[in-house]
Amino acid sequence: MVIRVFIASSSGFVAIKKKQQDVVRFLEANKIEFEEVDITMSEEQRQWMYKNIPPEKKPAQGNPTPPQIFNGDRYCGDYDSFFESKESNTVLSFLGLKARLPSKAEP
Repeated sequence: MVIRVFIASSSGFVAIKKKQQDVVRFLEANKIEFEEVDITMSEEQRQWMYKNIPPEKKPAQGNPTPPQIFNGDRYCGDYDSFFESKESNTVLSFLGLKARLPSKAEP
């Protein structure tokens, strides 16, 4: 399974862009493999994202906004859930990943 971060590359909202960048930078810095899925470039991907967010996680009004995070087809959460897991040091669990054992340095 690969982590998929659904983003909107042409979003005019600075807050959304900052949240997307925060998620992407964190994953890159921690060498967590992921794929960015740009919902502004694919109606099919946008509809898939909307359809696969559990009803209880969708906003009361309007559509869910990026970033939305999935592990394969399993919904992990939105930016607020990601941020909470980052603050509590539980991101790997949030993403549905196993903790990596530290690799031993070669002499």
